Amino acid sequence: QVQLVESGGGLVQAGASLRLSCAASGRTFSISGMGWFRQAPGKEREFVAAISWSGGRTWYAESVKGRFTISRDNARNTMYLQMNSLKPEDTAIYYCAARYSVKPLSRYEYEYWGQGTQVTVSS
Repeated sequence: QVQLVESGGGLVQAGASLRLSCAASGRTFSISGMGWFRQAPGKEREFVAAISWSGGRTWYAESVKGRFTISRDNARNTMYLQMNSLKPEDTAIYYCAARYSVKPLSRYEYEYWGQGTQVTVSS
C-alpha cells in the first residue's frame, strides 16, 4: 500500500500563486510515477500534470502549461505542484495520485489517491 497526503490548498485571488505538496509513504519502491488531477463541481476528474518517479520526465495538460510546474524531492518522497498565474477556472479539488503504470495521462492508470485539497481562485 501507498499512502498519499496532500497539503497547500487555499483561497487566493486571480493571478496569485500556490504550491501544493504530496507526501508519499509506504511501499513506494514499485511506483513508476505520480500525478496531479483536479475535479471541479459537476465535472469529471481531469489530468493536470504528471512526473516520473525519478523526476526526469514531466507531462502537463494544455490548460496549465507555462503556469504550473510539477516537481519531486526524492529524499523527502514528496511531490509538488507550483501553480502561478491562477485563474478562476483553476478552482477545484486537487488530488495527488501514484501509479505503477508507465502511462501518465489517464486517471484509470493510477492505483493510489490522496484525500484531495481545495483550491479556490476568486476573480
